[in-house]
Amino acid sequence: MNTLTRATEPQIAGFHAHVYFDASSLEQARTLCEQAARRFPLQMGRVHQQPVGPHPDWSCQLAFGTAIAGEVISWLALNRGGLVVFTHPLTGNELADHRDHAIWMGAVRPLDLSIFKAA
Repeated sequence: MNTLTRATEPQIAGFHAHVYFDASSLEQARTLCEQAARRFPLQMGRVHQQPVGPHPDWSCQLAFGTAIAGEVISWLALNRGGLVVFTHPLTGNELADHRDHAIWMGAVRPLDLSIFKAA
């Protein structure tokens, strides 16, 4: 990769992983997020029992840096127990991060991207 290409690529400041759940999987999701927070240096957000932001389902956010992204994403893949996990980078372009750079584990869910402005 040449220097010009690298300079024009978005820079990733960190990641968000959103663990989706419903009433029947609430405790499973809470346990997964708490285990992740104990195992890794990441920030666990609130356990939302309603859709928040662009997310169509109840969710809990895990925020983490690029240095541990591979480890956290790999751990979630092996331990999610059937829960849907939506992960995206933080580049400063929320629309592209949620639409174009998404990493889905499990079923792809319809996000409400209308809340984001095109960059």
